[in-house]
Amino acid sequence: MVAASPLDPDAVLWSASAEERGDRPLLVLLHGYGSNEADLFSLVPHLPEEFVVAAVRAPLAPRFPMPGYSWFTIDGVESRDHGEVIASTSAVWEWVDEVRRDAASVGLLGFSQGGVIALQMLRMRPQAAAFAVSLAGYAFPEPADGDAELAEVRPPVFWGRGARDEVIPPRFVDHTAQWLPSHTDLSGRVYPNLAHSVSAEQLGDVRVFLEKQLTRLRG
Repeated sequence: MVAASPLDPDAVLWSASAEERGDRPLLVLLHGYGSNEADLFSLVPHLPEEFVVAAVRAPLAPRFPMPGYSWFTIDGVESRDHGEVIASTSAVWEWVDEVRRDAASVGLLGFSQGGVIALQMLRMRPQAAAFAVSLAGYAFPEPADGDAELAEVRPPVFWGRGARDEVIPPRFVDHTAQWLPSHTDLSGRVYPNLAHSVSAEQLGDVRVFLEKQLTRLRG
């Protein structure tokens, strides 16, 4: 198995100082391939203010000449490194364990590769995250040890993708469309004119989903 590289704590962007976090729910942002922590952090003004948002940096560098950082290696259109997926997922959970402190809950929001990691985090620890948002992401096709438990827990998941997305291979999309409903409480939407990106309409749906999770978690 690939050894997990720890996340860089100095690269994390927080929406609130340590003194302001208390028991507020934590929302972890996971960026896409070749990007960095600043990318999704720009979404903070569009997210419910009750969350403490933390945008983390992936531990790997993509192959030259791609800039930024990645969660796992991509070789060609279809090939993904499963060992690196597991290693990066473990690294994020280890970081969460160190920083969550009194947080009432932990939620996950990822784009593209980050969306894969968000779903994989649910599969690794089915009861540790309250929900996940996967934008232009997919469920990795390799089975995970926690899949059976996840199908029992069925945490809420929002999966949003563009009908014009030509980046994610169709077989991964088809697999995810079958896998998510049988393992999670799925809220899904396909945006007809959206490519591999995030739109204002999609952000509006994400905010509604997150607000519903806050209401649910308040109990």
